[in-house]
Amino acid sequence: MIDVAEQLARAVSLRETGSVDEARDLLLKLSSAAPDDSRVAYQTAWVHDVLGLERDAIPFYVRALDGDGLSAVERRGAMLGLGSTYRTLGRYAEAVSVLSAGVAEFPDDRALAVFLAMALYNAGNAKEAVAGLLTVLADTSADPEVRRYERAIRLYAEDLDRVWD
Repeated sequence: MIDVAEQLARAVSLRETGSVDEARDLLLKLSSAAPDDSRVAYQTAWVHDVLGLERDAIPFYVRALDGDGLSAVERRGAMLGLGSTYRTLGRYAEAVSVLSAGVAEFPDDRALAVFLAMALYNAGNAKEAVAGLLTVLADTSADPEVRRYERAIRLYAEDLDRVWD
């Protein structure tokens, strides 16, 4: 009987130390042996992304997110990974959908918000994309000049087309 947790830890270690092809081989075997294990699916998706095999990553991301067992950090990573992968492949509506769900579930995660802004831009919604980026900027910048104009930046994020009379 295969020890899934032990083999998963080995695969992650292989990926982290640069033995990505070996990690992929092990994760594909684990995915076959434990098809309902969300953590295995997530790590399998991740290793495919690292190898530039985005199309192959998608079903594993979907399986990971459809199942139970991911920690909040893993779930967030899977949502960002799937959304980013969809965007990379030109599947913008799907990217916006996944990343919007990620932002709703993890509202304090600025990386999700930035990736959502990129997907919104690609989907033809530049106004919403810029507004999202302005909000992230206002929320996170330590630059004194940005801080000085934070109120104005937030107002413009709410309505970029507003004209002041």
